[in-house]
Amino acid sequence: MNNRFAPLPDPPYYAVIFTAQRLEGDFGYGAMADRMVELAQEQPGYIGVESTRDETGLGITISYWKDEQALIQWKQVSEHLLAQKLGKTRWYEYYTLRVAKVERAYSGPEGRD
Repeated sequence: MNNRFAPLPDPPYYAVIFTAQRLEGDFGYGAMADRMVELAQEQPGYIGVESTRDETGLGITISYWKDEQALIQWKQVSEHLLAQKLGKTRWYEYYTLRVAKVERAYSGPEGRD
C-alpha cells in the first residue's frame, strides 16, 4: 500500500477539502503547515491527511475526521485560528474550503467489485 494515502476507516466520516493558490515566498508557511499536521494529529476524531502541491503553488489538502463535532472542534483550536488568519493575510492568493460527508469509498486498482 502507498503510505501517502491516509489510513481511512469504513464510511461514514468527514473530509475537509482545502484548495489554495499560494503566493510566492515561504514567509513561514512550511513550518506552519508542518505544525498544523502535528497539531491535527493530536485532536480527538482526527483520522488522517493527504496533500499535494504543484510547481505553480496550487495545492489541495484533504483532512479526514471521524464526525462533524471533531472537525468543528479542530476549527476552533487557537493555533489553527492563527494559521487561518496568516493564510488570508500572508500565504494565499485565493482558497476554497469544502466539507463533505463520505458515505462510500472504494480503493484499488480493482476498485468496486
